[in-house]
Formats: sequence, structure tokens, C-alpha cells
Amino acid sequence: MEITEIRRLIDLEDTHWWFRERRAVLRAEVRGLGQARSRPGRALDIGAAGGGNTRVLAEAGWDATAADPSEEAAGAARARGLTTVRADARALPFEPSSMDLVTAFDVLEHVQEDYLVAEEIARVLRPGGHALIAVPCDMTLWSAHDAAVGHVRRYGRDSLTVVVERAGLEVERVWSWNVLLRPFVAMHRRRSAGSDLRRMPALVNAGLSAVVRAERYLPVRSLKGVTLFLRARLRR
Repeated sequence: MEITEIRRLIDLEDTHWWFRERRAVLRAEVRGLGQARSRPGRALDIGAAGGGNTRVLAEAGWDATAADPSEEAAGAARARGLTTVRADARALPFEPSSMDLVTAFDVLEHVQEDYLVAEEIARVLRPGGHALIAVPCDMTLWSAHDAAVGHVRRYGRDSLTVVVERAGLEVERVWSWNVLLRPFVAMHRRRSAGSDLRRMPALVNAGLSAVVRAERYLPVRSLKGVTLFLRARLRR
């Protein structure tokens, strides 16, 4: 991702509806994982940018580390008081079986060798540890936005599952997110000339948050959305 896009992301991730509502998904998932353990363990947030997701992990009691290849992003996360390393997701500077949880939101789609990232996630996880992954869904939504933010591909359920399972992880669940807004996103992306990362009016931001929040209570996770979430576990 180009430095200008990284700076936009860092600037927006605390307030933009997209990032705020995805953090709500992450918060619910890590809460459940934490409750299933005697205590939260060690967590690694790959592609952490400014550390918005890392803070969710830390607030939930995990010993969380932010990892990002960009010095700009790593510096922003470090400035926010987070334990941070600058690292390529294809070659993580951590010992095997050293993590109880790895999160990778908007990472795989940026890497040509996505299988290497999945293999590194499996390598650093302890047996029984979990991975939470989020990627953009469906190549029919490909647009100038994807090119502008450095995407290599978008995923279907099968293609994402294959990459994760070949790395030795057991997929527990795959679900769609941002389903209700998909028709509007598709329409917007057809006219898009570049990145969608931009600040928007407060009322619009709040309205879009409310629409996506409604998905928590509706049976839409099996339908096509804009993003795919996946939870996997390293076999014991």
C-alpha cells in the first residue's frame, strides 16, 4: 500500500464507520475466545496499521503486539503506546508456537504469495491457537479502489478456505460482513476512480454504521457481502 493510503488509513481508523464496525466484530470474537480460556494469552495483529485492532486485543486482556511492514504505520502504533514490530507477514520475527491468537485483517489480499502469510500464521500459533482473518470478497466487486490500495485479489469462500487449510489450519467458520450495503458498494465501485478512504459527513458516517450494525441481528452471514471473515484453529 502506498504511503499516502497508509496515512489516510491511520487518520480514519478511529472514526470511519468501516473500521469502527469491523472492530466491533473483532471485539465480539476475541471476547468469546477469551472466555473459552482460563485467561487471554499472547496475540499478534498482522498488518496492524495504526493499531486500531491491536488496541481491541489489549483492551480484552490479551498480551498484544502490532506488526506492520510500513515504518509509518509501525511508528503510529508505537506512538499510541502499543508493543510494535516492523515485520513482513511472509517472514514473521517470532518463534514457532509462540502465539495464542493471530489476527490478519486486510492482509492476504495485498500479498502475491498469500499462502506464505497463511503458513506463517500457522507456524507462530500454538496448538489450539486461533486465527481471525478478514479479506475483501468477490472479484466481481473489483474496482479502481482495489488497485489504489494495493490489492492483488478479492476472495471467495472457497479460495480463502483453500489457502488457510493448506497452511495446516482447521477452518471453524467463514461468514460475510457488510451484506446490506453490498448493492450500494457495487454501484459506487463501478463509478470509482480511486481509493474510497476518505472522511465523510458525520450523519452519513453514523447512518452507514447503523446499517452495518443491524447485521448483528439479521440472518445474512451466509449471503454475499463486501468482506469475508474467517476463524481457524491450529490442530492440537
